[in-house]
This record gives sequence, structure tokens and C-alpha cells, in this order.
Amino acid sequence: MDIASLTGIVCGLGLIISAILMGGDFSLFVNIPGIMIVVGGTLSATLLTFPLADVLSAFKAAVFVFSSKEDNPNDMVFTMIELCKITRKEGLVGLSRTKTDHAFVAKACMLISDGAEESIISDTLTIEIDAMKERHFIVQDVFTKMNAYAPAFGMIGTLIGLVQMLANLADPSSVGPAMGVALLTTFYGAVLAFMIFGPIAGKLKSRTAQEVMNLQIIFDGASSITQDANPRMVYEKLSSYIPSSQRKALE
Repeated sequence: MDIASLTGIVCGLGLIISAILMGGDFSLFVNIPGIMIVVGGTLSATLLTFPLADVLSAFKAAVFVFSSKEDNPNDMVFTMIELCKITRKEGLVGLSRTKTDHAFVAKACMLISDGAEESIISDTLTIEIDAMKERHFIVQDVFTKMNAYAPAFGMIGTLIGLVQMLANLADPSSVGPAMGVALLTTFYGAVLAFMIFGPIAGKLKSRTAQEVMNLQIIFDGASSITQDANPRMVYEKLSSYIPSSQRKALE
């Protein structure tokens, strides 16, 4: 579990709910028509913007915001150093026998052990990285668009509430419910946008940047292996991606 994400969502929603309870009855902030306008409108606009498969993929990816499972760049550096050592000691045959659960590392090992030219290895791995960026961008864009749609539908709900209120000024009992829709839809839209959708898009973007850096480490490591570089030189090259305060020393 990602402690930062969990702390952020719990503290944010907790403070908002606490402020509501300290100021009055929580039921005052529950308005079904307003929820229907904001949530339903945001989802409808999102489905109109993106294919259903992309929207479903985005909601599945949102789970990873709260997951702490991610590759440590130091581990990637030392993985490539070990592969470099195997290649220098056993040749390409030894590299072909290497087993790994990381698909990108496995592809790099397969290309190198098959004796592919360095340009082919470079082009193949570059395409893999670019394709991953594009897939992740679509997922991030879903939440970015929802971040924009939610406040907009909150404003639409406000306008609906104001129209209802103005149309029934002669009936004082209808002014309160109509004004509730007018104000609460804006509230719902702002909370969804700035507490849920925006932060999720930002966290997914940071996760993508981390994954791109790991893939770039593997990419440069594979390039160094094809050039039969010294493991020490490989370490100095790949560790440059990592801040000096976070680098793991080479024994």
C-alpha cells in the first residue's frame, strides 16, 4: 500500500467531512439530484470522449495509485550490471539462459542473445518505451478530462437549481431545495475534481515517469552490454539516473 496516497485521500476527505460535521448536520450535504447531475454527467461526458475500453482501463489503473508495487531504480541498475557480468563471463549463451519476470529485461536479453544488431535492439526497445508512454498517457488523460468535466457539471447543476428557484419564487417552500441543488452540485464537482480525479491523474503521471526511468536504465544497460562495457562503467553510467543521495553503492 502506498502510504502517501492513502494518507492524502484519508486526510483530505476526513478534514472535509469533519468540517461539515462541526458546522451542522451531514444530511444537509446529501442531495441526490445534485449527485446525479455531477457524477452522471461526468461519466457520460467521459464515455463520449473515450472508448469504453480506455475508460475501464483507466479505472483499473486507478487501483495502482494505492499500490506500493514499483521497481526500484537501484534494483534495475544492479540487474543490468549482473547481466553485464554474465555476458562477459559466459558470453551470449549465458545471457540466453537468464530467467527474469520483468518483460522488458527479458526482451532485451532475448534480442542481445540472438545476436541482433545494436541498431535493431535500440529501435525495438525505443518503440516499446514510446508505446508504454502512449498507453499511460491515455489513462492519465481520462482522469485529466474528468478533472475538467466535474466542476463544469457542478456549474450546470447550479444553473438548474437557480432556474428552479427563480421559477418558484412565489412558493417559499421550494426555494430551499432548489438552492440546495444549486450550491451542492458546485461542491460535489469541486471535491471530485480536486480531491479525486486531479490527484489520481497526477499520481499516475509520476508513476509513469518512474517507470520510464527504469526502462531507460534497462535500455542503456542493454546498449552497454552490446558494447561489452566494464561493469564498473555500466554502474557509473546507469546510476546517473538516480539522485546521489538515493544511489546504492557498488560493492
